[in-house]
Amino acid sequence: MEEEPKDVIVLGAIKHGINKFEKIQKTTQIEAEELNKILEQLEKRGLIEVVEKKGWLGKKIEMNVTEKGSKEVDERVHELQTRWNQMSQIYKTGDKEKMKQSMEDNKSFLPMMMFFGVMDMMMFSMMFSMMGMAMSDYVPAESMPEGGDAAMDDGSMDGGMDDGGFDIDIGF
Repeated sequence: MEEEPKDVIVLGAIKHGINKFEKIQKTTQIEAEELNKILEQLEKRGLIEVVEKKGWLGKKIEMNVTEKGSKEVDERVHELQTRWNQMSQIYKTGDKEKMKQSMEDNKSFLPMMMFFGVMDMMMFSMMFSMMGMAMSDYVPAESMPEGGDAAMDDGSMDGGMDDGGFDIDIGF
C-alpha cells in the first residue's frame, strides 16, 4: 500500500508532540487534502484521537496518539532500524549488485527512515556513491532532509509547545 509510509510519518509526528493540523502539514510536507484523508484513516483505525478544546479565540482541534498508535510507531521504527542495519551490512561487504537490490527493496521505506532519523545520512550518501547513482533516483526531493539531518529526536522539535497562538500580557 503506497499510502502507508505517509500514514506512519504522520502518526510519528503526532507522537512527537506535533498535534495541530498546520504543524503536521508543515513537518510532513503533505498536501492538506491528502493529510486530512490520512488523519481520518488513522482515527478510524484507532491510532489517533481528535480532541476539541475551547480557547479564548474559539475552538482548537488537536490530534493525540492513542496507546495503540504509539505501539504502532514504535514497532515501525524498530522495523526501519532493522532494515537500515541490513542495508549497512550489505554496504560494508562492497557488493554493488546486492546494494542496488537492497535499495530497490527498501525504496518505499527510505523517506520514513529519513523522517525518523533511523539512517546515517553520511553512509546513505556513500551507498549511492558506491553504486554510481544520485540520491534523487531513489528519494523524492520533498523527502530529502534540509541541512542533511531529518532526525525526529535531534532536539529541533518544539516538544509539543503551543507557539501558534497569541501571547497576551494583561499587566498583572
